Amino acid sequence: ERGYGTTLGNSLRRILLSSLPGAAVTTIQIDGVLHEFSTVDGVVEDVTSIILNIKKLALKLYSGEDKTIEIDVKGPAVVTAADITYDSDVEILNPDLYICTVAEGARFHVRLTAKSGRGYARAEHNKHDDMPIGVLPVDSIYTPVSRVNYQVENTRVGQKDNFDKLTLDVWADGSISPEEAVSLAAKILTEHLNIFVNLTDEARKAEIMVEKEETHK
Repeated sequence: ERGYGTTLGNSLRRILLSSLPGAAVTTIQIDGVLHEFSTVDGVVEDVTSIILNIKKLALKLYSGEDKTIEIDVKGPAVVTAADITYDSDVEILNPDLYICTVAEGARFHVRLTAKSGRGYARAEHNKHDDMPIGVLPVDSIYTPVSRVNYQVENTRVGQKDNFDKLTLDVWADGSISPEEAVSLAAKILTEHLNIFVNLTDEARKAEIMVEKEETHK
């Protein structure tokens, strides 16, 4: 109906960018490094740059458990996500992701912890009191959707032309299809709205039908 294109488009966009489940790296441990402002012997990038690159890692977990994945490379080498070793419960979706460059004779060994979550978590939320020295918590971007645009246009349904046409453009990381992402976002929105729908029996039982497009033979 007229007006609902923008209402739904804006709501779905916010959910797609903030609330979908996914997987992300939560901690990083690099041999010889005690804090994020360090440098790694024989590695071109400093630790801060390495962390920024690793935060772009797109992965999918097939179990509900936290997973430890590793990189162990001797130089000279250009390290990418393809150098990560992992088990069958993990899938790396962007193996071409650049991580760092290791000089000849140097070794780069890093352990990463990945887990499932929703939306976005700051590094402080990934920090624990019993965390060993050298384990660095990082910001985790769990949402598998990186960008969403929507457009609302007038459209005709049957003999009436006072309806909205909503078009969504969704960019996902490969762990979920755009169609599945939109469907999941709609489910999240519906479950939140059902809280209000169920406030009264009258509202729950009411039938409010939006006119559907006529079938032409």
